[in-house]
Amino acid sequence: MNVYAIADPHLSRARPKPMDIFGGNWSGHPAAFFEGWRETVGPDDLVLVPGDISWAMRLEEARLDLEDIAALPGIKVLSRGNHDYWWPSISRLRAALPPGMHALQNDALRIGNVVVCGSRGWVCPGSEGFTDDDEKIYTREVERLRLSLEAARTLAAPEQLPVVVMLHYPPTNSAFEPSGFTALIERYLPSGVTYGHLHGVNPDRLLKHWCGIPLHFVAADALRFRPKRILGG
Repeated sequence: MNVYAIADPHLSRARPKPMDIFGGNWSGHPAAFFEGWRETVGPDDLVLVPGDISWAMRLEEARLDLEDIAALPGIKVLSRGNHDYWWPSISRLRAALPPGMHALQNDALRIGNVVVCGSRGWVCPGSEGFTDDDEKIYTREVERLRLSLEAARTLAAPEQLPVVVMLHYPPTNSAFEPSGFTALIERYLPSGVTYGHLHGVNPDRLLKHWCGIPLHFVAADALRFRPKRILGG
């Protein structure tokens, strides 16, 4: 089973929203997203989708986009992004998900011989315009990531399985300063961390590792809509 990741699909089948207004990187979206996935992922592979899945405002509308992703090859694990306003309680979401699709929230999942955990994350202290409200959300998201990593440690321990962390936001500010998220990465030492959220940036200027842990930038437009291979086996 290979493990892939691709964030920021930004689908909108219920109320189509053209993405190419945000730049040439989005040319051909959403067809390019589905084509790139089908050309890359096999039926037994695992694909992580860390946030900004659908522009929908309600689960009933997002269900169309979830069904389109579910019809693609592979097993899927979703986590929430800042634009996923449709995301309901985790119990309601899990009850509504199509077969072969899973969602994370304050916990961890074992899929085959891989453990997946994560949180949405948030902007980090030191970011431009960081406010007291940001501080509250940031602190809450750090704790959510800790809970998820603790759950992952329990699932992984008996067989020392690899653990992959899904974040939507990057784990640092733009100056790459340490944060509560990077402190947890150092403490729990996962096999890798995925994140998206950023658009119109040069991936070569982003951090590739933190204390030896790979950081995988997987925003869909930056990947040219082909899921990135994180682990193989």
